[in-house]
Amino acid sequence: MKKNLKVRSVVIVATILLCIYGIIGFPKSLAELKQNFSDNIRLGLDLKGGSHLVMTVQVQDAVKADAEQTMERLKEDLKKQNITWASMDVSEPQSVADANKVDLTIKGVPITQTSAFRSVVTDQFPTYILTALNSTDYAMRLKPTDLSALEKDTVQRTMDTIGNRIDQLGLAEKAVQQYGGGSENQILVQLPGVDDPARVKELIGTAAVLEIDDVKDGPFSSRDALLAQHGGVLPLGTKPVKAIPRGGAEGEQWYLVSKVPVISGREMRNARAGQDEFRKWETDFTLSPDAGKRFGRYTGDNIGNRLAVILDNQAVSVATIQARIEDSGRITNLGSQQEAEDLSRYLRSGSLPASVRYDEERSIGPSLGADSIHEGFVAGLVGLLAVISVMLVYYKRSGVNAVLALALNTVILLAAISYFHAVLTLPGIAGVILTIGMAVDSNVLIFERIREELRTGKGVIAAVDTGFNKAWWTIVDTHVTTVVSCAFLFLFGEGPVKGFAVTLTIGLIANVFTAVFVSRTIFDWEFSGRRQAEALSI
Repeated sequence: MKKNLKVRSVVIVATILLCIYGIIGFPKSLAELKQNFSDNIRLGLDLKGGSHLVMTVQVQDAVKADAEQTMERLKEDLKKQNITWASMDVSEPQSVADANKVDLTIKGVPITQTSAFRSVVTDQFPTYILTALNSTDYAMRLKPTDLSALEKDTVQRTMDTIGNRIDQLGLAEKAVQQYGGGSENQILVQLPGVDDPARVKELIGTAAVLEIDDVKDGPFSSRDALLAQHGGVLPLGTKPVKAIPRGGAEGEQWYLVSKVPVISGREMRNARAGQDEFRKWETDFTLSPDAGKRFGRYTGDNIGNRLAVILDNQAVSVATIQARIEDSGRITNLGSQQEAEDLSRYLRSGSLPASVRYDEERSIGPSLGADSIHEGFVAGLVGLLAVISVMLVYYKRSGVNAVLALALNTVILLAAISYFHAVLTLPGIAGVILTIGMAVDSNVLIFERIREELRTGKGVIAAVDTGFNKAWWTIVDTHVTTVVSCAFLFLFGEGPVKGFAVTLTIGLIANVFTAVFVSRTIFDWEFSGRRQAEALSI
C-alpha cells in the first residue's frame, strides 16, 4: 500500500514539475519569468490584437490557366495527327462568377477531319465537354464536376501557399482558413501581434506568378511604341510586359513576350538568394526533373534568342540564351538583398494558383485585447473564488482536497496549451472557466458517494474506496459525452469555436487525472498516518 502510494506521489510530483517547466521554463529573474510565460502561453487575435483579413480567391484565373495549358497540349496532339485548324483562343473571364463560362474555342477544323479531331479531344481531354458551334468550329469547357474540383483545389492551394509564406516570416500564431461567413472562395487570415500588417499584406497579396517567357521583341520606350511597331495590334499568342525599373535606368522599358510560358513558377523546386561574381544580388533556382528536360530542349534550340523572367506580369530580368540550360538557373539584375530574399521566398512557398481580392481588412488594437484579458481574468477569478468558498464551507477539510485538485487541473491545462503550441482566445478562456465547473462537478459526485456510504454505516476507508469506485464510471460517462460534443465543435466550427473545444477537451482529460487519481492519492496520504481512520471531515 505504502509503496503504491509513493509511486503515485512521484507521478503527481513529476507531472507538476513538467507542467511548471512548460509554462515558465527555468527563469532566473522575475522579468524572465514573465517573458517565458508570455512566450509559452500564446494569445489569439481577440486577446493580443493584430490583423484580420478576408479575401476572395479569383478562381477564374486558375480555370483560364487550365484552359490555356489544355490549348497548348491540344495543339501538340493535333500536329501529331496532322489535323489542321485555323485558330485557337481562350475566353477572358471578368469575375469569379464567369469561372464556369471559360471556353477554349477551336476554329477552322476541316470537315474531313472532324472524326479524328473528336477522337483526340475525347481520348486526351476527358475533363472537357466538346460542343460543336458549326461544321468547322468547336468549343471546349470544363465539366461541372471537374470545374468544382479545380475551384476547391485552387482555394486549398491558396490557403497552403499563404500559410507557408506566413510561416517563413515566423508568425507561428497565424490562422488561415476558409471563411464560413462568405462564399466558398473566401479565405480568412488572422495574424495576432503583427507589427507591420502592410508588409504581411504585401507578401500575401503578391500572386508571385513567375514565368520564364520567350522574348519576341523589345525593348520599347512605352506600350504605345510597342503597339505602333506592330501596327496597333498585338501579334497572336503574345502579350506586352513592363520591365521593373532599376537604379540608373531612364524611362520605361516594354517587351513583347510569348503568352504561354516556357517554364512556370509551379515547376520550381527550390530557390535561394545569392550574389554573383560582381557582388550583385540574384536568386538561384532549381527546376523539377520534367521541367529541366523541357527547358534544356528549349534553350538548346534557341541559343542567341532572349528569355524574360516575368513576375506578376512584370519583367524582372531579360537575358540572352548563351548555352543549354537544364535543371537550374539564376534570376539576375535584382535591386537589393531584400528583393532577392523576397523572390526566393515566393518561389519556395509556391506561386499562388490564382490572384486574391481583399474584401475586408480590420486591425484589432491591443487595448481591446487587454480589456478582454482583464475581463476574462476577473470572471475566472470570481468564479474560482466562489467555487473554492462553497467547497470549503460545504465539504470542510475534504474541500481542501478538491481545491488542490482544481489548482492542478488549471496548471495542467495551461501546460498543455504551451506544449501543443495552441493559441489561447477569448472563447478558450470560456472553456477554461467551464472546465473549473466540470472539475468541481466530479469532486461533488465523489464526495456525495462517500457521504452515502458513511450513512450506511461503513468505515471511513471503506466508504472512500466505494465512493471512488462507484463515481468512476459516472465521471467517465459524463466526460466522454462532452468530449464527443467538443469533437464536433472542432470539426465543424470556426477558429474561436475550435479554441473553445480544444481548451475544454484538454481540461476534461486533465480533470479525470486530478479528480480521481490525485484526489484519491491525497485521501490515501491522509489515512496512511493513522492506524484506524475513525472520522472524515466531509
